[in-house]
Amino acid sequence: PGVVQALSGDDALGPWLTAHPAVEKISFTGSTETGKKVLVAAAGTLKRVTLELGGNDPAIVCAGVDFEEVAAKVAHFSFLNSGQICLAIKRIYVHASIHEAFRAALVRVQGMRVGNGMHEGVFLGPVQNRMQCERVQGLLADVRREEQEGRGAVVAGGTVRTEPEPEGYFVAPTVVDQPAEDSRVVVEEAFGPVVPLLVWRDEEEGIARANATRMGLGASVWSADRAQAGRIARRIEAGSVWVNTHYQLDPAVPDGGHKESGLGLESGMAGLLGFVLQHPACVSREVVRHN
Repeated sequence: PGVVQALSGDDALGPWLTAHPAVEKISFTGSTETGKKVLVAAAGTLKRVTLELGGNDPAIVCAGVDFEEVAAKVAHFSFLNSGQICLAIKRIYVHASIHEAFRAALVRVQGMRVGNGMHEGVFLGPVQNRMQCERVQGLLADVRREEQEGRGAVVAGGTVRTEPEPEGYFVAPTVVDQPAEDSRVVVEEAFGPVVPLLVWRDEEEGIARANATRMGLGASVWSADRAQAGRIARRIEAGSVWVNTHYQLDPAVPDGGHKESGLGLESGMAGLLGFVLQHPACVSREVVRHN
């Protein structure tokens, strides 16, 4: 057999692999719900498991930043690959003192071109399939309903263009200003180009709200004050925290999720050791002699 082998199949293949006694290690990347099923299936033979699961990454934007520059970067990491990245920014928390100016800069995402990713100038390609598109549509329907109730407002995007496959399913980059904390757009991972913009007033509040999720994959802190950035970053419950950037991965640095965002580590020496069984050998100094 080769070093790398690929198997393709239907929905029965995954459960078969995770339960098969010949498979000693499972590394899975996907949704938290599926990851839990993988863990249960692997328990039958006590397989070693590494799980890299869903995220609901917060970006905490502090007062004093260049909001034009930071808004552009936060938008980039929110809508990259149409938001279909586990480590994409999913929630934006901006300090109250710059909320309006930051929002005005952020809504310029409406200028991001949506369409066929093979065409020059396109930044947002399609949502990957009909099922995911329908999920995003359901999320937007809830946002619109709550908007009528005075709970948040769509300030950019909010439209969906569906075309027969293979043309694709396209969602405009969407910003929802100040939805309720219990809104689906805040609580759930959209896995699409939809992001809430929320306001914080003091560090304790901002940190608590950023951590108020069952996910803990990644996060970022945006501040002109390094001491403040470090102070906040150390208290964020996430496997990877970046300062003044996001989604910057280094193959030498281990990464993994906290809480329901994963189990074990990937990358770096720690990630490599996840595929290794420790096998210590103890040799006595006493020589056994044959009489």
